[in-house]
Amino acid sequence: MTGGQRYGCMAFFPTPEALVLAARALRKADYAGIEAYTPFAVKELDEALELPGNHVALATFAGGAIGFVGMLVMEYFSAVIDYPIRVGGRPFASWPAFIPPALEMTFLFAAAGGVLAMLIGNRLPAFYHPVFHVDRFEHASQDQFVLVVRMDDSQGDLERLRAVLEGLHPSQVEVVPV
Repeated sequence: MTGGQRYGCMAFFPTPEALVLAARALRKADYAGIEAYTPFAVKELDEALELPGNHVALATFAGGAIGFVGMLVMEYFSAVIDYPIRVGGRPFASWPAFIPPALEMTFLFAAAGGVLAMLIGNRLPAFYHPVFHVDRFEHASQDQFVLVVRMDDSQGDLERLRAVLEGLHPSQVEVVPV
């Protein structure tokens, strides 16, 4: 805990229903920077936290389209413009022969675009996060439901945030150091 700086507060809840109710209450109280950690997916949590949609599908489609069109252009340029060779009386632009490599590039670029969008969306790789300073946080992947509210200068002081969280009836509230 360097210099008294705090990342925010962490509240532990025994059930997913209590976690969703707490997340809704914090959003109604105009708290931003709410993070939730659960041992399994909770459907109502995305709506309660008002999370924006992700762009993985769009990035996957864009990557696939770039791979397909890029490979077709490259094949056409090399076979028709740059180095035309007539093989077996076929035309220079033999589209059926161009499809398998273009399909492979479609899959490659689509997968790369999806993975890249996922990494950017999840802000990875992140080798450090302040929540790991709280010893009990390891239970978030086992049997606890955790809400973390980041401190912001516009939201007042730490004691007010802690009081708001304790009013939501968690099993425990912890201060998260930076």
